[in-house]
Amino acid sequence: MGKQRPAILPEEGVPEANRSCRRCELSGHGSRMIWGEGDPAASTFVVLDNPGARENREGRPFLCGTRETMQAAAYEAGFEPGSLYVSYLLKCRPRRAYDKENAREICLPYLWEQLKTVDPALVICLGNVVCRSFFEDPGAAVKALRGRVHAVKGYRVITSYHPLAVRRRPVLYRLFLEDWRLGAAQLQKVREG
Repeated sequence: MGKQRPAILPEEGVPEANRSCRRCELSGHGSRMIWGEGDPAASTFVVLDNPGARENREGRPFLCGTRETMQAAAYEAGFEPGSLYVSYLLKCRPRRAYDKENAREICLPYLWEQLKTVDPALVICLGNVVCRSFFEDPGAAVKALRGRVHAVKGYRVITSYHPLAVRRRPVLYRLFLEDWRLGAAQLQKVREG
């Protein structure tokens, strides 16, 4: 397989029942709700903390550093283009200060609902914020969780650093890539079955 270039993944529409959510203060931040991106039928479900920037100042779609770093490692580890579905703990991009714990608690059920619908072979949690919510453990940390496969509510889960942390500290890329390779190996085991 040749070297794949990171790309903008197609955005999945927000389910009708969830479009008008006003349960947390993020609904008033002026950013739209983004349910996920990529193919919802993909075998790998990646969880980030929030959608982040998807458009530049002129409103044109662009590939942010988070997605670029994540996809580069995934493809280098052997994931095929289109094999990832990316979703978020928070479905709206925060634009100012907010009650983080309250927003995460309110938004987490959306993520569980999504996982039931998608039923992926593998979940990859990126960053401490996601790990703490997903593992329902306020002390959870990627540093202690990474490098092995976990079972959480019936899902096969691996963890790694947030792509922005990897960009800020390039020394982490080796570990980030190891985690993606672990994920690729787990998918291979599932396929062989």
